[in-house]
Amino acid sequence: MRIRLSPSTRQTIANVFAHLDYKRLESVYCYEGGDEFWQVKREPCRRLGTKVAEALVPRLPRDGRSLYIGAGVAELPVLIAEAVDRERQVEPYNLRQAEVVVLNRACRDLPVCFLARDAASAQGRFDHLWMVSVLNDPERFPHLSPLSYGQANPVTFNPIEFQKERRIVQTIVNRCLAKLTIPCLITTSTEEVVWIADWCHRHKVPYRVSRIHYPTALVGDPICFIKLG
Repeated sequence: MRIRLSPSTRQTIANVFAHLDYKRLESVYCYEGGDEFWQVKREPCRRLGTKVAEALVPRLPRDGRSLYIGAGVAELPVLIAEAVDRERQVEPYNLRQAEVVVLNRACRDLPVCFLARDAASAQGRFDHLWMVSVLNDPERFPHLSPLSYGQANPVTFNPIEFQKERRIVQTIVNRCLAKLTIPCLITTSTEEVVWIADWCHRHKVPYRVSRIHYPTALVGDPICFIKLG
């Protein structure tokens, strides 16, 4: 299911990308070579993000609420499409203060405001959760991530550290999914589906994972939709 975003929304997305301070974003996303990174990734990020937005927006009811965890540049097209085309309330959370400043400056004329704090502080209920490449982040979960991608080294794998990280991930999932109304929709990466499925099994919530996957430009993890309830 895909719709084409309105010309005004597509132009708004293009304008936001044109006004991003890529110089300040270099250090956020790269240790070095940030200028080359954004020269390569900027347009694919906008283009692929718009395709995801066209697939997501028709699945969501108007006037609902979406919780975005770890939202950054890649999520801009979807956030804008939700807020403008679907007139939904979006709450994007991002712990990187430097990126939040850049994003909010580019979105200052839009109903999109990034929050530089933990998504666990979000209040109220939501009918859509965006959680992409959060639970398998190699920087935050260096022992769990290789296992998620099937790249764990049996010689160096540390099961004790993995168990610690698994408990953290399960806590994140429990806190975030507890904020959802049922039925609802979850947008996540294909590698993170197992964590959502585990929560659904434990809480006896029926779910259905879409078979269609959508590519992403920055992390590279394919995106899919999960319908709960």
